[in-house]
Amino acid sequence: MRELLDSESVDRGLRRVAGEILERHSDASQLVLIGIRRGGVPLAEGIGRWLERLDGTAPPLGNVDITLYRDDAATAMPNPRIGPSSIPVPLDRRVVILVDDVVYTGRTIRAALDALLDYGRPQRIELAVLVDRGGREFPIQPDYVVRTVSVAADERVDVRTTGEHFSVVAVPFSSPTIPPGSAGSV
Repeated sequence: MRELLDSESVDRGLRRVAGEILERHSDASQLVLIGIRRGGVPLAEGIGRWLERLDGTAPPLGNVDITLYRDDAATAMPNPRIGPSSIPVPLDRRVVILVDDVVYTGRTIRAALDALLDYGRPQRIELAVLVDRGGREFPIQPDYVVRTVSVAADERVDVRTTGEHFSVVAVPFSSPTIPPGSAGSV
């Protein structure tokens, strides 16, 4: 296991991403933050906290479950566990900041885009991620990235969370899955 980001680096990165969002969009109240369940939700909350500290306004915060939108749902998930999606405001003509923990192939993001369009027609959708590990299979690129990393093909990226604190590690695929309470791995 090797550490890619410690808690302090993640917090600084989320603050920087919030600042970049405010540079593009001067009014945070016109944004909607949507975290992709599971790993993107606590990160969307973290960005929302920083936007409120920097701008004085917290944008509406929601989440989206992509289980039924996955392109491998029929073959990879014989008994899918579907979680709720929560979209707090109409998305029509809003700027949505879609948040995920790790972007890899782009398939999760594609599924999230499909899911979001069931809730309306946003003016724009931008993507914020904690880690970009490369390896795209779809032409999807994040607008905001805390860290771009290089990991071997036989490694996965685990995002671990304790409350509001995050860390990111690279571990071999052969290692046991991440411990309970962690955000996710890709």
